[in-house]
Amino acid sequence: MTKEEWFGALKRRHGADLQQKISSSSVAVCGLGGLGSNVAISLARSGVGKLILIDFDKVDLSNLHRQQYKISQLGMYKTEAMKQALSEIAPYCNVITHTIKLTEENLSLLADCNIVCECFDNAECKAMLVNGIAERYPNKYIVAASGMSGLHTGNTITTKKLGKWLYICGDGTSDVADDGTLFAPRVMLCAAHQANTILRIIAGKLDV
Repeated sequence: MTKEEWFGALKRRHGADLQQKISSSSVAVCGLGGLGSNVAISLARSGVGKLILIDFDKVDLSNLHRQQYKISQLGMYKTEAMKQALSEIAPYCNVITHTIKLTEENLSLLADCNIVCECFDNAECKAMLVNGIAERYPNKYIVAASGMSGLHTGNTITTKKLGKWLYICGDGTSDVADDGTLFAPRVMLCAAHQANTILRIIAGKLDV
């Protein structure tokens, strides 16, 4: 399959003008767990031109029930495992990886992306990223997540817009500390909301 064939198929499916916007976009996925691994794959399949993948963790057996990794990738850094997967799914996506913990000191890694997708599983890290981007890059879109644990109905997972630049996906209340677990379907529902919101932003559909 050539690059021309790949993009030709996307243009026929999405329309040339919209696909040009998608292919010209750069999205940073911060955290490659249950949310981020699903978001990255959805965006790559949609033809996003550049994905910046950031995570410091390795693929563990406990990840496989909800994250997009394989047994053969156990022990690999998630950045490299996801880059490997995306090379088979969307070979012409420009995938940049940073195997590092994102902190206030290295938020410059996100300077060149159009949209930041927050996919952390730690509340403090979530707050650091959202607040840090708002302060340092006030005109950059952020798509974050809150609440997707347990076996609650999927109908409570929604997307909300807070201000001009921030979107929050999830049910906003459920917590793994209370529910005891995360299941792939609900996590994937939230990730799908995030990926869909990112594509809507790229398309200029800024409402929810």
